Amino acid sequence: MTDATTTSAAGAAARIGSELPAPTPPISAETAGFWKATTQGRLLFTRCDACSEPTWYPREFCPHCGTLDVTWEEASGRGEIHSFTVVRRGGLGAYAGGPPYVLAYVELVEGVRMMTNIVDVDEADLRIGLPVTVVFHETDGEAALPRFAPAKS
Repeated sequence: MTDATTTSAAGAAARIGSELPAPTPPISAETAGFWKATTQGRLLFTRCDACSEPTWYPREFCPHCGTLDVTWEEASGRGEIHSFTVVRRGGLGAYAGGPPYVLAYVELVEGVRMMTNIVDVDEADLRIGLPVTVVFHETDGEAALPRFAPAKS
């Protein structure tokens, strides 16, 4: 049986998520504005003008009530880990055969939950409720990937 903890050469718990690939996401006409904002270091979401519900993944309709009346808003980039898992064996695309990484749901202070990666974190520090802030990882395309790192105290 192998130890499930990632360790550095010195034997200490290692930081994970620092060497993640950054594949270019699919960009559609509906999401182009969102992805352009990421290249400017801005994280957007939509809020329904009818029912006031915030939505992640940004889209031009409200999945809660069905209206087409939504407004794009800029998120603060602050949130906390709602749920997470450490993936030790990535099997698809750019993640195949790569180092361990954290896949998480982050709940933004604005009330939306988004699936993302937690980066530059000591594995021992991972916990539900950990305060995080957005960071953007450049891709080879016209987008940056919003990921989250532990918030500085």
